Amino acid sequence: MKSGRISVVGRANAGKSTLINVLVGEKVSIVSPKPQTTRDRIYGVLTTEDYQIVFEDTPGIYKANTLLNSRMQKSTSAAAKDTDVIMFVIDGHAGLKEEDIAEAIKYSELGVPFVLVMTKTDIMPKERIAEELVRLSVVEKADDIIAVSARKGKNIKKLLSILIDKLEEGDYIFDENAVSDKSEKFMVSEIMREKILLKFDKEVPHGVAIAVNDFSLMDNGVYNVDLDIICEKPAHKSIIIGKQGRAIKEVNTFARAAMEKFLGGKVFLTTYVKVKENWRDRADLLSEYGYGENDEEE
Repeated sequence: MKSGRISVVGRANAGKSTLINVLVGEKVSIVSPKPQTTRDRIYGVLTTEDYQIVFEDTPGIYKANTLLNSRMQKSTSAAAKDTDVIMFVIDGHAGLKEEDIAEAIKYSELGVPFVLVMTKTDIMPKERIAEELVRLSVVEKADDIIAVSARKGKNIKKLLSILIDKLEEGDYIFDENAVSDKSEKFMVSEIMREKILLKFDKEVPHGVAIAVNDFSLMDNGVYNVDLDIICEKPAHKSIIIGKQGRAIKEVNTFARAAMEKFLGGKVFLTTYVKVKENWRDRADLLSEYGYGENDEEE
């Protein structure tokens, strides 16, 4: 059988997480239309009798303006240098930018098999797809260039075939029944963060972290989820809670439903909103919230 790790790299909001979820067939990464949705390196595992592919969802390439962002960018760079295949994803609908092409060229020169994927073609005029693919031909070291639509399933099987062809013969990397390396507790916290990203605008969702205080299965078969929503400013706390608590109630309703779907059981959800000013630039709090173990500050 074939096996290997494929690092999925690209600028923020290129559609990496959606593509991985479709390829794996399970939700392993949260999705929102906002940059910086993915903060961790998350593995999505696709296993058949003939192969096991470990897709590594990485934080989007984004200008580092906080310590958190800096660590996210280091995580992406490290993943690309220590992998079997790089799948570089570009948002075709947004229009190719020079920085997109420059980043693709940079990653294609790492000496790793390189597949360039243009996404969101279902919302692009057909003539533009051809034009943008021609522009991408300047990435001379790309082994393959393909246009796909994750939402419509267009060219997904073809992309999968290309990726499998790049893999070497090998053994299972993860248990054959695994779909992710992340725990249920981690996914519950990510589901809550996803709903906040979808609910609120501007800076509020980017300054939010989730700390799970308790995740347990009670005797009655109900999951108890107790968590803190961490924000950076008192004004953000007021926005998240909303007038008479309406905003947080709405978020909790959507989050609970998504958690129950993921866990396959009822959830008793308790949330608290707390302020930790400038937590994204505080190494101690980054470590406490799970963002500090990969790299030390330079």
